[in-house]
Amino acid sequence: MPESLAICPGRPLRGRVAVPGDKSISHRALIFGALTRGTTRITGLLDAGDVRSTEACLRALGVGLRREGGASWVTGTGGDFTEPRGVLDCGNSGTTMRLLCGLLAPRDLHAVLIGDCSLSGRPMGRVTRPLSAMGA
Repeated sequence: MPESLAICPGRPLRGRVAVPGDKSISHRALIFGALTRGTTRITGLLDAGDVRSTEACLRALGVGLRREGGASWVTGTGGDFTEPRGVLDCGNSGTTMRLLCGLLAPRDLHAVLIGDCSLSGRPMGRVTRPLSAMGA
């Protein structure tokens, strides 16, 4: 192994790179859009199963959602969600489950959140205890 190593500067790097959307930010962007009145345009939304679970649950709550031309359009309800006709299926998305629990807890509507076998086996006390303490 050499005792010293000389590193010479290279040429500048130029170009563009497109990085995939972030899952955590995608969930939150959808929820923030749902809480607004009017339409929110989101670009760079991650196209993944967990994010699709959040989209499906928000649709069931009366939020308008569509993907078109690399963007997602969210027509929010201002937080005035429609009581869902069926259960809100969070799939395997713990983030969907946790965020929707907090989103729905203070609202005057009945909603049941479920998940797949894996999600249903996860402990939820760290979410339900504080919400229960606040009256949910």
